[in-house]
Amino acid sequence: MSSTVRTAIVTGAARGIGAAVAQRLAADGMQVAVLDLDAAACADTVSAIESAGGKALAVGANVADEASVAAAVEKVAEELGDPTVLINNAGITRDNLLFKMTVEDWDAVMSVHLRGAFLMARATQKYMVDNKFGRIVNLSSTSAQGNRGQVNYSAAKAGMQGFTKTLAVELGKFGVTANAIAPGFIATEMTAATAERVGASFEDYKAAAASQIPVARVGEPDDIAHTASFLASEGAGFVSGQVIYVAGGPKD
Repeated sequence: MSSTVRTAIVTGAARGIGAAVAQRLAADGMQVAVLDLDAAACADTVSAIESAGGKALAVGANVADEASVAAAVEKVAEELGDPTVLINNAGITRDNLLFKMTVEDWDAVMSVHLRGAFLMARATQKYMVDNKFGRIVNLSSTSAQGNRGQVNYSAAKAGMQGFTKTLAVELGKFGVTANAIAPGFIATEMTAATAERVGASFEDYKAAAASQIPVARVGEPDDIAHTASFLASEGAGFVSGQVIYVAGGPKD
């Protein structure tokens, strides 16, 4: 196993799954760039990492903007070192039924998820290739299989899977792996907002979801962080192009 200190970028890391992943990678010994739309919003995640003895950098960037991504990745490389681990977690929802969905809501979701993952992967891959080591982990979702009211989100998350498999093919010979994690129901601010939107209390919403999950509970951000930790590790070099469902049970 290598003793090299790796630098990781985690997008959408101010809260929820991204924050949990950032903290776990720091605990694994990586330096972590905590990236979100507003650098100030990353303060809690950075503080948690530093309080535990890790090293972190708050970075503000819009992952859907080419210039913003280029500047952010350059900043990380200069202040932490070559970013050779990338977790594409940034995401938004703009849920609605097809006949009510606006073009703006379709485009917004596609831009953050797919354009954002593309821009981040393109900007960091040169560091990975130069170092002959890279780990790209993209966040998909069980919604990629289809979910009422999420035609934009489902399409984006399905696209992330094809994107991941192609990265694995293109970059594998350079020591770079690419994998996707497809979470099921994870208790986050995003799922709490969904519960509010449908007029349910979050506790009732979680209980209803848990009743349909074989392990009889909903997921927590740490469940995803544990999986990301393995996929980003030195030992995961022969795992690439995979979509790993972290959903508490088998998916159809």
